[in-house]
Amino acid sequence: MSEAIAEKKLNSKTRENVEAYFNSHDVKFITEDAVFINMNTGEKTVGKQAIGDMLHFMYHIAFDAKAEIINTIITEDHAVLEARFKGKHIGEVNGVKPTHNNMDVPLCVVYDLKDNLIKTARIYMLESVMQQQMKAL
Repeated sequence: MSEAIAEKKLNSKTRENVEAYFNSHDVKFITEDAVFINMNTGEKTVGKQAIGDMLHFMYHIAFDAKAEIINTIITEDHAVLEARFKGKHIGEVNGVKPTHNNMDVPLCVVYDLKDNLIKTARIYMLESVMQQQMKAL
């Protein structure tokens, strides 16, 4: 017996929104009640404003960084981002004063989508690599 897997046609608005989010981290592409989960710690950031604040802290306050995209997968209901978190350590993070060290940390995020927007993100970032790279040289 052979099986066929039927794939739903991807809404172009979904692809457009998710790709725009991957490149900008603009919270207009997430739902009001979105939840982002740090899978290393279990810490949850809930709501568009809190998520925007968390992303701003990570990319502009603690680090001057960007997500360098390696691979993406986008379907109507889910998306996956494989990236490298690259930049400089410029602000205090978990008690570690800024070292201005270069950062290059593997990052993978799995997203659940709803109505062309991000509803949930499960963030897998190699914290041990980040901690090692933040150490003063």
